[in-house]
Amino acid sequence: MFSDERRDKILELLEKDGRVLAKELADQFDLSIDSIRRDLSIMEEKGLLKRTHGGAIPAVNVRQAPLPPSLRYQGGAPHQNAISKVAASFIKEANTVFIGSAGIHFGMLSYLPSFPFTVVTNSITIADALKESDTIDVYLLGGKIKPSGNVTDTLANEFLKQFTLDLCFATGGGISQNGISTTTPEVASLIRTAMAISRKTICLAPHEKLGVDFFARSGAVTDIDLLITDNEANIEAIEAIESKGVKVLIANTDG
Repeated sequence: MFSDERRDKILELLEKDGRVLAKELADQFDLSIDSIRRDLSIMEEKGLLKRTHGGAIPAVNVRQAPLPPSLRYQGGAPHQNAISKVAASFIKEANTVFIGSAGIHFGMLSYLPSFPFTVVTNSITIADALKESDTIDVYLLGGKIKPSGNVTDTLANEFLKQFTLDLCFATGGGISQNGISTTTPEVASLIRTAMAISRKTICLAPHEKLGVDFFARSGAVTDIDLLITDNEANIEAIEAIESKGVKVLIANTDG
């Protein structure tokens, strides 16, 4: 396969999965990881993608349609599930918590505690998965339903402002020392509201999202009380966030 053909294939994978990992690409194309990193660097210089620690994500100026629920809510990668498991352990009995619509939020459902508590969500898929629980009360935000099955408009934002929550589990397309960010202002606004009405904000930050900034800011990094990442995270990105006074917890993928 010629290098141009390989890079076209990388772009196809990036469009399909929303991210690529250098190690997986090296295995797939039977190349050294240094060769793949060289490809990613060349593609970044051309504005085709943005490199992250361990791989790449779509270029910040490329606005992607959200993945459909059938793809977004598949089983998470081991490092994402490790973060989801640690995050769920912070829920206490009778808590009121915001669980958003990201795949890593869906991953939390396998680890939710069995005692009574309340979930507020903007995801139809997550609300549907929890609706028959004997111990969890579920509130679904109202508003215009997007093709993704999520609700993020002004109506949803105003609905959310009626509550006071114990925990907000926040995430975004990018998480850096500058804060949590995403591609669309309306989604950023909804997450900003959830953080504002919550007594504590826990940020779910897989390593591929650390050190990355997207178009719309959901909140400053100092709005985060605890950031949970995984043991593949870039140490410099972690230290930059810790320097802002944010506590960082590493979820062990192996355990």
